[in-house]
Amino acid sequence: MKYKTLSFRHADVILREPGFAQESEELLSVLSTITDQEIMDQHESYSGSQKSLSRAINDKLKHYLTDHGWAAESPIFQDTRYSGEKWRLDFAKGLISVEVAFNHGEATAWNLLKPVLASELNHVEKAIQTQAGVIITCTEALKAEGGFDSAVGTFEKFIDYLKPLGSVLTVPILLIGLEPFNTFYIQHRQAGPRKKTGDVVMKGG
Repeated sequence: MKYKTLSFRHADVILREPGFAQESEELLSVLSTITDQEIMDQHESYSGSQKSLSRAINDKLKHYLTDHGWAAESPIFQDTRYSGEKWRLDFAKGLISVEVAFNHGEATAWNLLKPVLASELNHVEKAIQTQAGVIITCTEALKAEGGFDSAVGTFEKFIDYLKPLGSVLTVPILLIGLEPFNTFYIQHRQAGPRKKTGDVVMKGG
């Protein structure tokens, strides 16, 4: 997959330092080696039940990252009152927490705060202690070509949030924006009353 990045609080430099480098290189390598064909095949394996590429990308990332020892759906806190989806990371390994954010734009601030909660000391007993965060999301271009809902938060929206939240986001965060695929895009089709599905369309075909 192709992607662009933006570094907040010198995340690009910090993630190359000892203690971070192995995991960050592993993560970026996984992103770079996932092919168009893999995402296309994964999307089509859902038999027309998916409108966008979000599930296919999530499932492929989970497959490869867990194979490399990343913990999926890792809780931030030990207290069971904070054990739901809102209180866990998509992936974590070593000192790095990762959020894959294809949800509603209203969740943008919360997605940015979760790596901070995972990395800072807290009055609630922690289940994990990281020191840097990575947010993976779609660019506006992939949002359009990947069949994503119009309300989905994007790489560009995350960038807009960094300045007003700058004093709150106290840990290094690397934003990763996934870009359109070279060989295909998703086209919506009405599959029933109030139901749309996303069909794969080859580019240049």
